[in-house]
Amino acid sequence: MTTNKKIIDGGHGSAFTLKQGDKIQITNIEGSQVVDLWAFSLTANDEYLSNEHTRSCLEKLIPSIGDCLYSNRRREIIKLVGDTSAGIHDLLLSACDIQRYELLGHVGYHRNCADNLREALAEKGVIIADVPSPFNLFENVQINENGGLSIQPPLVKAGESVTIAACMDIILVLSSCPMDIALTNGPDLRSKPVSVEIL
Repeated sequence: MTTNKKIIDGGHGSAFTLKQGDKIQITNIEGSQVVDLWAFSLTANDEYLSNEHTRSCLEKLIPSIGDCLYSNRRREIIKLVGDTSAGIHDLLLSACDIQRYELLGHVGYHRNCADNLREALAEKGVIIADVPSPFNLFENVQINENGGLSIQPPLVKAGESVTIAACMDIILVLSSCPMDIALTNGPDLRSKPVSVEIL
């Protein structure tokens, strides 16, 4: 039974408190939108979802349905329990930040996933010194034969979703990525809203 539903505006973020066993569904409303995801232990903010530990524990680059993602203490922190998209997600790239937009030639402030994380956690009374790399839902990062990385438009379509289960009590943060310069959110170069339901 759905107990909570929220729309996250394009370019913005939000935090959710989940108990062990709770599930949350993240749905692309229009399609072609990347969502940065972080998870922090509710009892110890210095324990968080770690991409490098997840890659090491899973021995692969993209989690599949049934896979757990791991914390920096090598404990299961979330589990991918549903995915109606093409299953293309990213565990390699960092969150966009103000410096990323400056490097891309943007002048002045630009909303970014790193600040969305800080803002969302601050609303929960949590302050962090460093921004961990997020699990980039729906992001299509291709690795070429020379080992180079290429960001391609997401393959996720309108109405497709990912469902995550909490493996411990956590604060889960989601950011509808603000990127409007690179192809991260598709060739329309537009950040779009996503729908979130706690099941």
